[in-house]
Amino acid sequence: MEKFVDRAEIFVKAGKGGDGAVAFLREKYRPKGGPAGGDGGKGGDVIIQATSSKKTLLDFEYKRRFKAEDGEPGKGKKMHGKKGKDLVILVPVGTVVKDAETGEVICDLTKDGQRCVVARGGRGGRGNARFATPTDQAPTYAEKGEPGEERRLLLELKLIADLGLVGFPNAGKSTLLSRLTRARPKIGSYPFTTLKPNLGVMELDELRRLVVADVPGLIEGAHKGAGLGHEFLRHVERTKFLAFLLDSSDAREREPIQAYEALQRELELYSPKLAQKPRVVVATKIDALTDRSLLTELKEYFEGKGIPFFAVSAVTGEGLNELKEGLWRFYEGLKSKEE
Repeated sequence: MEKFVDRAEIFVKAGKGGDGAVAFLREKYRPKGGPAGGDGGKGGDVIIQATSSKKTLLDFEYKRRFKAEDGEPGKGKKMHGKKGKDLVILVPVGTVVKDAETGEVICDLTKDGQRCVVARGGRGGRGNARFATPTDQAPTYAEKGEPGEERRLLLELKLIADLGLVGFPNAGKSTLLSRLTRARPKIGSYPFTTLKPNLGVMELDELRRLVVADVPGLIEGAHKGAGLGHEFLRHVERTKFLAFLLDSSDAREREPIQAYEALQRELELYSPKLAQKPRVVVATKIDALTDRSLLTELKEYFEGKGIPFFAVSAVTGEGLNELKEGLWRFYEGLKSKEE
């Protein structure tokens, strides 16, 4: 399985402009033949472009320095130097490009093929033909090409999914994702099974498809970076709506409503905007319940707040079809409001 890397720092340098040329035409009746030095070519730009063919920033683990081609120097007979070739760096869709020193967001690449220039090539120097005047008809000097821009960049990948599954470790996110979609996340019987985001596509039929992201488990204090905090929250920012997964089998350890409130509190502390995202609530692991009155209480509580409630067992499949249909209806309702 490909290693998932969602953060990288790189150094980029645009191409230097080519130097202007000092040259003279050998023609009769012209001082020294006349100045004929051409201009240098512009240096190549560094461009970052989003592509759907990449899913991780893994490439930048091994290569961190990038340089565009320099412009060629000018030539005689007023011939300009060739422009340096632009360097295009491919990154996954959903990559945010920041200046590593200031933290300023340079661009946010959310669409396939979207690109932005992050370092501009230097201007080519002017050749001596440019400096001829009535009083100096044979200049013997030309301009040097300008250096290209250089900067350190921070690349941050934020997954783009329709639905984000949020919950405490072991809430059953990975297992549910594997049942809703064809994704095959690593699943174990210990906290923090999910150490990287997993994406899957939930297909009800050819026309009804939802991209679902299971992201690393959230713990209290995550907004301060505890556990996998910021790694988790960065990816949730992109989603259109959230599904809060509450472990119904764990009610003795953590009462589901308290778990929901704790999750909501973490989101509010990290980003008020994130905390206002539309959501549904899903009680998981209902196959482990002997007394199902808890589900009735939870349904009344959340639907009283206007939040759709579902109960499922990813192990037995109970409630999965209802959940799929419910998630699609909720998504369609959000799209209608946007339109």
